[in-house]
Amino acid sequence: MSESLIVERAGRVVTLINNDAPYNRMTLDFMDDLEKVIEDLSTDDSVGAIVIRGAGDEHFSVGMNLKQTREGAERKGSFEALLDQRLRVISMIENMPKPVIATLYGYCLGGGLELPLGCHFRLAAAEGAKIGLPEMDLGGVPAWGGSARLARCVGRDAALDIILRAKKVSGPEALRIGLVQEVWPNHELQERAQDLAQELAQQPSGAVAGVLKAIVEAGEKPLAEGIAEERRAVVANMNTEDAKEGMRAFLEKRPPVFHK
Repeated sequence: MSESLIVERAGRVVTLINNDAPYNRMTLDFMDDLEKVIEDLSTDDSVGAIVIRGAGDEHFSVGMNLKQTREGAERKGSFEALLDQRLRVISMIENMPKPVIATLYGYCLGGGLELPLGCHFRLAAAEGAKIGLPEMDLGGVPAWGGSARLARCVGRDAALDIILRAKKVSGPEALRIGLVQEVWPNHELQERAQDLAQELAQQPSGAVAGVLKAIVEAGEKPLAEGIAEERRAVVANMNTEDAKEGMRAFLEKRPPVFHK
């Protein structure tokens, strides 16, 4: 693995850091490393939550290093194959059986928003964040699933406003339109992400995986299919040790201790 991706571990929480400060471009090496790490983490039962951030405290990411487009197409065999990898990695994150958190600060542009849109939680800085899909200014369209996921996240009208005007929204504006779940002072953002990750990592992992699968897939299915997926999650989880511990703890009037 190259030095483009730093992996840190604190208990059941893993933090993935794009190591290309200050702009944290999503280089070819970074995407290759990220794909491998996400694949490994998805089946690692000792990991309960993941945080994705950029190196330093200036910017989350300005997206793909456009100077590497030709090299990337040659490395992958075609431009379409290069694009497919980006789409595949973000889909892998979105379909992880454990929650993934992104921290948005400074520039979060292009792929620097499209990757967080695949995460389950997005926390933004209260000041200085510039979040958007500026491809229109380059004569292009979002290429990593940004238009579809942004519309699903904030609604059609807000997505059109952001994309067609190449608009960059602040952290508080992102919270108002539902693009992020929380906004924190810049100096508290990373600590809050770690606290949230630790909180989520303590939840019963089987139940978390079932809820993530049901909710993520529900956005692409009719209501009846979404309810059926939820039922499958309930049945799969009901006899797990964590489910039994949760019921015992409730009856004994004590906090549950999962992952024993």
